[in-house]
Order: sequence, then C-alpha cells, then structure tokens
Amino acid sequence: MLLAERGHHVLAAARTVPALEQVRKTTKGRIDTLELDVTSQASIDAARREIATIIGPAGIDVLINNAAYTLTGPLEEVGDADLKAQFETNVFGPMRMIRTFVPEMRERQSGRIINISSVVGRLALPFFGPYNATKHALEALSDSLRNELKPFGIEVVIIEPGAINTGVSESDRTAMEQHAAQGSPYAEQINKLLAFQKDMNANAAKPEVVARAIVRAVEAEKPRARYVVPLFRARALIALAEFLPTEVSDALLRSITGMRGAKPTSS
Repeated sequence: MLLAERGHHVLAAARTVPALEQVRKTTKGRIDTLELDVTSQASIDAARREIATIIGPAGIDVLINNAAYTLTGPLEEVGDADLKAQFETNVFGPMRMIRTFVPEMRERQSGRIINISSVVGRLALPFFGPYNATKHALEALSDSLRNELKPFGIEVVIIEPGAINTGVSESDRTAMEQHAAQGSPYAEQINKLLAFQKDMNANAAKPEVVARAIVRAVEAEKPRARYVVPLFRARALIALAEFLPTEVSDALLRSITGMRGAKPTSS
C-alpha cells in the first residue's frame, strides 16, 4: 500500500480480511486491517468502534470510499433486484460510510473524503448501464457534499479512473458473454463491444496509476475536486460527453466501441 509506505497509518477494510492480511504482511509501514461490509450499517458501526480502539476517539483524517462492483448487460434484461444491489454497494455504501465518519470530522473542523468514481460517472457506456448510473449518482452526491462540507473544513475529492488493469474487467466480460449466449436480441452488439473491450484492456493502465492519484489527493494541501487517470485517455473519453452535442458524441461512442452498424438479433 503506497500510503503506508509513505508513512501514513492505513486502516484497510474489506468483507474478507485474509487478503488484506497478506497485503499488510508484505507492505512496509503501518497497516491495520478490519472486517467491513458497506451494505450493513451494523458492520460499519462495529468497524467504527474498532477504529476508535486503534486510533482514539478523534477519528480518521481521510475516508477513502473504494467499495464497488460492476453489473453489466442490456438494461432491458437487468432485473430490479440486481439493479438495487448495485446501488446498495456503489452508492448507499459510500453514503453510509460518510454519514458515520463525517460527524467526527466536522467536530474537529478538518477531514477529507475521497470517493473512487470512474470516467463512466461522466460518460455512459452501452451495456454498462447499472454501473454507469451508480457512478453518475456518486459524482452528483460528491459535488453536493463538497460544497456542504467545505465550511466545516472537510474536503471532498473524486478520483475518476479510466481503463485500469485490475482483473475486474474479466468478470464484466464473462457476465456480458452470458447475456449474448442466452439468445439476447443484443448479442451482436454485445460481441462487438466485447471486442472493443478486449483491445482496450490490452492497453489498460496499471493500478499504481490510481494509487498515485489517491496519494496526491491525500497529501495535497489544497486537493483538486477531481483527479482523472490515466490523464490523456480518460480525459479524451470524458470530452466526448462534455464538449460535443449528444447526437455527435453518441455516434462517436458507437464507432469507438465497434457498435456502428450492429444489427439487433431477432428474438
């Protein structure tokens, strides 16, 4: 963990602790690990009590919200239960954490919240609709929080990674392949997008790029509201949505993802 190696006391939390323990044993610096499920307020409260025994009642200086997973597939075929579960982890999870740890930051008149979003928080990719929606929601909540909490000395920062080689994309690919294999009317379009994704992942940035952005957001005296990584490629995608008419950006997006001219399969 880069933060620990730079002298920060890191409290690393996850639903399963063994993997974190392995990281702790192989990392220089101080890391304490604890079990935490962001979909459970009881789990968060228990983690807060454990943190208080480790660092004292003043609380943490920086909260990094990184818990998330990706749900993919044609929105027509995504059920309510799956969509709600996606929001439960990716949106309500970070908000539970913020509500739990902000009061002590506000009392102290200092603190920093770093929410890990994505370029799809500003650009919606086809067949990533549920994930797109949660990251758009996280961006909007972060923008509101930034101005609400600034008077209390609390900074809110968004990290927006583009294509990062973390292994998560392989599970995305498997899920979309299942949709295509099940006779989806979107099969041809999905296969074209999968071909694009394969090429994109081959040139994806390493996770260390995001880690370094997080370090900058933690250590900056005056952090930026947003850190986009990798800078050029991710900004180029965001520019599609921000600076072009919607019809033009839609056409370019279909072309970039290989979906131009794809014909739906008859159901």
